Amino acid sequence: METYGDKVRLAIIHFPYRYRDYAALAAQASEAARAQGKFWEMHDLMLERRKLDRESLIAYAGELGLDVARFTRELDSEKHLPRVNQDVELARRLDIYQTPTFFINGRKLVGERPFEAFQAIIDEELAKAQAAGN
Repeated sequence: METYGDKVRLAIIHFPYRYRDYAALAAQASEAARAQGKFWEMHDLMLERRKLDRESLIAYAGELGLDVARFTRELDSEKHLPRVNQDVELARRLDIYQTPTFFINGRKLVGERPFEAFQAIIDEELAKAQAAGN
């Protein structure tokens, strides 16, 4: 994102693996953190720590300085589950079967890739847009 500034946009959708313990809960926790402006911080902490049970997620919320009572309420009430479920439906329509999956102007990349793989496609797509006068 730093390389391209406002020329690219990143959109994240949730696709919790249904056989992975706590995946759906973790997706909801990231949305509860987003509601308090800390999506990426929660995302990074969950990836770093890898413990995604309810108690760990609530502890992370405290570490991040979130309103823990609000975070816990939203988690327990499944306030953000509809958003997660919408994302899962979108993922199915896009034929996503693995995470991470990336789309760059409709071009699908499945799995982790080095920056250069993204850079090559982004540069091609920007060149196409420039040639088309966009």
